[in-house]
Amino acid sequence: MALRYADGASIRRLAESTGRSYGFVHRVLTESGVPLRGRGGAHRRRT
Repeated sequence: MALRYADGASIRRLAESTGRSYGFVHRVLTESGVPLRGRGGAHRRRT
């Protein structure tokens, strides 16, 4: 899972493809020391 996550797969996609929950995949990655990416999405600039 760590390699697939590092290659760009999302936690949600990993969960779906392995039949595990989002929480399980998140815990496995964090316990393995994998640095998690931010949530992403659009960022608004302050004016």
